[in-house]
Amino acid sequence: HVQLVESGGGLVHPGGSLRLSCAASGFTLDHYVTGWFLQAPGKEREGVSCISSIDGSTYYADSVKGRFTISRDNAKNTVYLQMNSLKPEDTAIYYCARATSMEFSSWPRSSWYDYWGQGTQVTVSS
Repeated sequence: HVQLVESGGGLVHPGGSLRLSCAASGFTLDHYVTGWFLQAPGKEREGVSCISSIDGSTYYADSVKGRFTISRDNAKNTVYLQMNSLKPEDTAIYYCARATSMEFSSWPRSSWYDYWGQGTQVTVSS
């Protein structure tokens, strides 16, 4: 049974940090591309970052470059999203998802991803 479970969300002050986890079960995570997405209230889901299966190449949305880091622990079958220097506009539900293959030039496209987690809420507020 394929499952992705996010955790690590919460309430943090502007400038603070959080580390989100995406734990996979039912499949081996490093055989797939894993992406992180966010969805803010009233807005469409958008890509935040992804990590490739083959060589671990990473990709980021311009809005998070230099602040967020995606990584993978193969032994734990888990992908992480380290989020630093958080801003109020980062407030959203964060989802992880897996993709079998893709053209990385369009990695944020949701249609590449076949399984999604349930999401974890991140709120950045003073």
